[in-house]
Amino acid sequence: MKFAVIVFPGSNCDVDMYEAIREVLDEEVHYVPYTESDLSYYDGILLPGGFSYGDYLRSGAIASFSPAMRAVKQAAAEGKAVLGICNGFQMLLESGILPGAMKRNEKLKFMCRQVELEVVNNETMFTSLYADGEKINIPIAHGEGNYECDELTLQRLMENKQIVFRYTNNPNGSVASIAGITNEIGNVLGMMPHPERAVNDLLGSADGIRLFKSIVKSWRENYVVTS
Repeated sequence: MKFAVIVFPGSNCDVDMYEAIREVLDEEVHYVPYTESDLSYYDGILLPGGFSYGDYLRSGAIASFSPAMRAVKQAAAEGKAVLGICNGFQMLLESGILPGAMKRNEKLKFMCRQVELEVVNNETMFTSLYADGEKINIPIAHGEGNYECDELTLQRLMENKQIVFRYTNNPNGSVASIAGITNEIGNVLGMMPHPERAVNDLLGSADGIRLFKSIVKSWRENYVVTS
């Protein structure tokens, strides 16, 4: 499987993402600049965390107009796996690929610590290797992770099983304790916690690696012929 890590001015988790794929997952991965408009070579698109364009206007707002994000929209429409983490999640919201918006954390403080998540839906291409309702530990690092949406959107998210992860101790005030959601067809996931920083016990947790392995498992089941 071939992964693209899209790098924007201000990305600071691109190396973490790249190394998680190359060193731990042992899959092909490339850094791709935000100016790239053709992602057809890649099977999976990864939007890393950071502070794209200094978080001016709103987090992820300026990045959402980049050539790469137009290509991400096309990749998402084609059914490819798209994963946005932290600032990458904010880009998916700002570009309209995922519903809702992100606000400052409820206590207006930047948070950087390990948190516990509940796997709400293990029937997606990102979570198939987790157990339903499993509690996992993944770090957060954000000042604007307070997910918000209107009542109708929240109802649709719940009815369509688009809520994939919830915080067990909602650290930032997100509506319904939401930590990660998918689009309606389930091939785009946005989440504020950083699974790429939880791929080895030496990092404090290895719970994040199964998310990436789930993506590869889904891709192989759908696209690789073994006999």
